[in-house]
Amino acid sequence: MDDFWSGVGVDLHLETDDGEGRRVGLERALRDAVRDGRLAPGTRLPATRRLATELGVSRGTAKAAYDQLVAEGYLTARQGSGTQVAELPRAETETPSTAAHARTPRFDLRPGSPDVGAFPAAAWLRALRRAIATAPLPAYDYGDPRGRVELRTALSGYLGRARGVIAPPERIVITSGYVQGLALLTRVLEGGEIAMEDPGLAFHREVVRRNGGSVVAARVDERGVRAEELGDCRAAVVTPAHQYPTGVTLHPERRRALTDWARARGGLIVEDDYDGEFRYDRQPVGALQGMAPGQVVYLGTASKTLGPALRLGWMVLPPHLVDAVADVKLHSDHHTESIGQLALAELIDSHAYDRHVRACRLRYRRRRDQLLDRLGGRRNVRGIAAGLHALVEVADEAEVLERAEAEGLALGRLGDHWHTPDETHPQGLVVGYGTPRERVYPEALTVLEKVLESADPAR
Repeated sequence: MDDFWSGVGVDLHLETDDGEGRRVGLERALRDAVRDGRLAPGTRLPATRRLATELGVSRGTAKAAYDQLVAEGYLTARQGSGTQVAELPRAETETPSTAAHARTPRFDLRPGSPDVGAFPAAAWLRALRRAIATAPLPAYDYGDPRGRVELRTALSGYLGRARGVIAPPERIVITSGYVQGLALLTRVLEGGEIAMEDPGLAFHREVVRRNGGSVVAARVDERGVRAEELGDCRAAVVTPAHQYPTGVTLHPERRRALTDWARARGGLIVEDDYDGEFRYDRQPVGALQGMAPGQVVYLGTASKTLGPALRLGWMVLPPHLVDAVADVKLHSDHHTESIGQLALAELIDSHAYDRHVRACRLRYRRRRDQLLDRLGGRRNVRGIAAGLHALVEVADEAEVLERAEAEGLALGRLGDHWHTPDETHPQGLVVGYGTPRERVYPEALTVLEKVLESADPAR
């Protein structure tokens, strides 16, 4: 019996009630499991001999139960394919509503995501194979909360040469993305006022609040965040390379003012470098962290370069914060999964990551140029020097978005990003050009042109 339970087969958990007989109890248990969705359509069931042995019934009882449920349409049985759960008709109450269909746009020009269809699957598989082939045994065990040393070392070199970040491996902590890094840091700061750009991403403000921080608005203008408004805040979260959502690059004078504020007040700058690799008019602007590594926490991620599904991000910390952040990480999730870290390290060390980023930079620049060709001659399109989105000024966001929804076009709204609603705020569309696939992008721009001309004719 012990050998049987450790053998190879299909596990099937059933709770049978033998009050009306074993066959009836088995039928009811199987029927309920199919109805409840615990046995999904297409699931292959154990052979009658194995099921009988597992449940301690005769094979005849198991076969009779299967035959009855095949007759009722709950199961199917075909020669050579075994017994499987049938596809049941969808109940009336489960039919997707028209509203649900309406929420899936034909064309998605919302900001925030890259073209996941460009994920370098072949290069990733090669890196994964090499990483697994050479991984030491401890890589499969619990690990350092700071992350695998292979990835921290690879990132140290890459961030130094590509982003101008001073990043010794011992000051890097690997995270499951930017959001986790921001949450960990907020918890280490133990509350207090944290300045966040206005406008900025509302979700990130909520992350800070839910982890004990108090959010203070820091206005952004055409030169970036205004450092003189930071006051006695404990930290300031900024996007210097390409502000989200306005798209401005932090002016050199503002960079100096920001680092001066941090040194004078003992404040901390949190640099969100979410799409810093994608600059189109010149060499990418170096990270702010290189100017003041003792006052800046640098947060980067693979979400925009490779894809959000990988859940790989990194923090480069001032020396005095490393142990505290690592401790909070340890008690949060122990450590980020290791195999993906090893694969990314291999991708960086082989320079396949650089090649992929350069290819993406060319792809997104072509898309940016197409957007400008369609709209730039008639409208004010801002934030075009870098990144994966642009800001298109309009007179009435609500009307444009209503017409866009009717055309199956999804867009971002500048009004969603202000800390507090105010009719005096500028209005605009945050248009992302990373998400659409290459073949549908031109059509999406055509629909965007149509919507803008009908709802907000260019003057």
